[in-house]
Amino acid sequence: MAAIDHSVAEPLIAAPAHGRKNSLRLAQALFCLGVGAAVWLAPLQVGTNTRAALVISAMMIIAWMTEVMEYASAGLVGLFLFWIFGIAKPEIIFAGFVNDASWFYIGAVFLGAMATKTGLPQRIAGFVVDRVGLTYSRLLLGIIVIAFLLTFIVPSGVARVVIMAPICIGIINLFGVDKNSNIARGMFLLMVYTCAIFDKMIIAGTGAITARNIIERIGEVDVTYSFWLLAFFPCALTTIFVGWRVTLWLFPPEIESLEGRRAEVQAHFNNVSAWSPMHTKACILVMLALTLWLTDWVHGVSAAKVAFGVGLIGLLPFVDVLTADDFRKANMLPYFFVAAALGMSEVLRSTGGLTVLTDVFLGGMEPLLANKVVAVPVLYWTAFVYHFFTASEISMLATSLPILMEFAKSHGIDALWLGMVWTFAAGGKLFAYQSAPLIVGYAYGYFRHTDMLKLGAILTVVEFVALAFCTFIFWPVLGF
Repeated sequence: MAAIDHSVAEPLIAAPAHGRKNSLRLAQALFCLGVGAAVWLAPLQVGTNTRAALVISAMMIIAWMTEVMEYASAGLVGLFLFWIFGIAKPEIIFAGFVNDASWFYIGAVFLGAMATKTGLPQRIAGFVVDRVGLTYSRLLLGIIVIAFLLTFIVPSGVARVVIMAPICIGIINLFGVDKNSNIARGMFLLMVYTCAIFDKMIIAGTGAITARNIIERIGEVDVTYSFWLLAFFPCALTTIFVGWRVTLWLFPPEIESLEGRRAEVQAHFNNVSAWSPMHTKACILVMLALTLWLTDWVHGVSAAKVAFGVGLIGLLPFVDVLTADDFRKANMLPYFFVAAALGMSEVLRSTGGLTVLTDVFLGGMEPLLANKVVAVPVLYWTAFVYHFFTASEISMLATSLPILMEFAKSHGIDALWLGMVWTFAAGGKLFAYQSAPLIVGYAYGYFRHTDMLKLGAILTVVEFVALAFCTFIFWPVLGF
């Protein structure tokens, strides 16, 4: 077994609300109810069922934003309210529990556990440490670069978070600091956030894959992997550099360097168990999953089925890469949260609430899209706000992109340009509920909601500036 305990491969159960004063939690609860009441009394020309769906969804979203309850708990309460008041049929309310995105989380945890058992994260960390140096600044930069490179071979932000988490935890432990330290918060938060945002710069994550399918199917234009990567490459470089510098500024390290403990650090990362048949089997299964992900255009099997199926193979007799104990260690709270967020979106869709939101946010935007100078900020910041209400990136893109693609075709606007800008705009986030990788990363308990709010706000602005540079300067150079 690798020196890093396997238990670090699973997210912990986060309960951020328990340490708060009761007065603050009461204020947050009253705020949730107040927002719900405001939506109910709003002068919307909608039916009672649609209005009720909007009220409950608004309270769920505010509960996630304020963390008045644990994310999964708040989501389940919302689903129960949908159910008990008959807002939609049970198969719609609980549709998230049979959605690929929910089960992909469990499969990704399995794969992360396999990778950890091989000692692969520790070996990668040792390789990075030997080459980038032992200062906190250098190690932080190395973590971001690894997260970016892994995007090419692990097409899932959730899977990358699970794989990267043991590396970060091992480095944090070497500094001898706790979870509340600046070192722990900065390193873990930046790793998680970049795992989520790099999926928009490379057609690797579920969101970008969904967007490509919609752009090709409805926009009737070809979308190539290579062009998408080249078009957003300046944004990736900007994210790596600025994210690194901003994190150092927001979370100055308590300990600057591990240079004085070089021998101890090298011994830590070299302390990997000898290669065994179990390591070989785990490595084969991880490579099998990666191969199937990269060749999905051939076989058509979804990434979720691959991850979950390969994970289950690891539990089979005579394979024995994973054990029942590994399965019991898996934290199911992120699964319930993802399912609840998707269920909320399905209820809004079925009741017409999503149409109301789409009309509100996109209805007045169409006349502004003819001029690209105006269209870029309008698209980016509209998508940023719209994302608050759809929670899931998949729901956001699936409900809004078809409308934009039809508008592009009918008004002679480049559908690929419009689709790429809108998809990239889904990357800016302030709250964990907006992205599955953020949910999973937050569950480890190494950063707080306020930490993510600060870093997310800055990087959201930085990403807008990078996108503006690409659309106004870089893309024209490419003839786009």
